[in-house]
Amino acid sequence: MSCAQENSLAMSAAMSHEPAQSGATHGASRSDRRDRVTVAVCAADPVLRVGVVQQLRQRPEVDLLDNADAEQAQVSLVVVDNVDDDVAALLHRLRHNTATRTGLVVGTLGPGTLQRVIECGVAAVLRRTEADQDQLLHLVLAIANGEGVLPGDLLGKLLTQVGSLQRSALDPRGLSLSTLTTREADMLRLVAEGLDTAEIARKTSYSERTVKNVLHEIITRLQLRNRAHAVGYALRNGLI
Repeated sequence: MSCAQENSLAMSAAMSHEPAQSGATHGASRSDRRDRVTVAVCAADPVLRVGVVQQLRQRPEVDLLDNADAEQAQVSLVVVDNVDDDVAALLHRLRHNTATRTGLVVGTLGPGTLQRVIECGVAAVLRRTEADQDQLLHLVLAIANGEGVLPGDLLGKLLTQVGSLQRSALDPRGLSLSTLTTREADMLRLVAEGLDTAEIARKTSYSERTVKNVLHEIITRLQLRNRAHAVGYALRNGLI
């Protein structure tokens, strides 16, 4: 879906229709233009669009396309203050154009927004405060080469989110291979104090069968040899 065709979005009504004249219009040959990365710029605010267009039109590596030709662009840059439902809908539509990869130049990203835009197919993100000519060009060339670009702090947040999702997928209760439930930790502490199965059962009000099952689960999950090994492992890793 081209930027010009997003008439259902409020942002499209405000989109600038200023011709995106790149350096290619000043006597460059068709061969030269084929070597350039074709770029379409979408923005809710015409001022934002003009700013990005002015930066990129000075670079010979880029061939800026008008809105009418946006579907043919190798790279679509969406320039916004923040990501709301309308912007997310636009990103989803752009994702359906397999010939175009999308980059986002954004003012602010709220909590959880990064994951949302990546799910919308955004290949790279750049903060507007960092969007000078060199950074914009780097973003465009990286996207065209099939690379992903994220600011360092956003990459760290994404890795944290992915790790959290992996832990949740590993165990619905949020467990990982190296953590213990409260019940498991309590039972291992009692083992560490020298209590046998019957004593642990009386102390915790569980049956002896449950105590054996819980301790067996710990040993199996952590790939340990026996109860003593489990206690030593838990102590070394600060689990009890």
